Amino acid sequence: CPRCMQCDTKFDFITRKHHCRRCGKCFCDKCCSKKVPLPRMCFVDPVRQCAECALISQKETEFYDKQLKVLMNGATFFVTLGTSDKSELMVCRLSSNQRYLVLDGDSHYEIEIIQISTVQILTEGFTPGGGNSRAIGMILQYKVPGSEELTQMKFTASEDFSCNKKLSASWLAAMHKATKLLYESRDQ
Repeated sequence: CPRCMQCDTKFDFITRKHHCRRCGKCFCDKCCSKKVPLPRMCFVDPVRQCAECALISQKETEFYDKQLKVLMNGATFFVTLGTSDKSELMVCRLSSNQRYLVLDGDSHYEIEIIQISTVQILTEGFTPGGGNSRAIGMILQYKVPGSEELTQMKFTASEDFSCNKKLSASWLAAMHKATKLLYESRDQ
């Protein structure tokens, strides 16, 4: 490539070309000067990345360091399947191989992460002035293998256990960050 893919500067003897170690595109030094850890691609030391990739890599690192542990530990929710009025108290967690959302209660479900099409976090407490809201639940839509139809599950944080309510809110916040990160990674 003869020019920087960000600022269109022409490469020559003085302006050298650099490759982003995440996306592989060619950039000048100014557009690809950030060195950020990239452990998911097995780099031991921080590597050169463009600004866009560096931001995503930083978010990924934060996710793996913080939110992943919360998701794998799990939290308790009332889970309603489809349009049913009946809900079941279940522990929801991410599987150890990070490929399934596992729900355990009287029933048992394993939802493959790749089959999840939408995640909507339900909140309360939003004020018009921009005050903080808190997560109280989530609606998840996914495809059951062998079917083209979407199945919906609604997760609601339990009001009965005050200590579990905080854990559930943390789990929902981690799930929200995970889905944002997933969609950003897919877009690249």
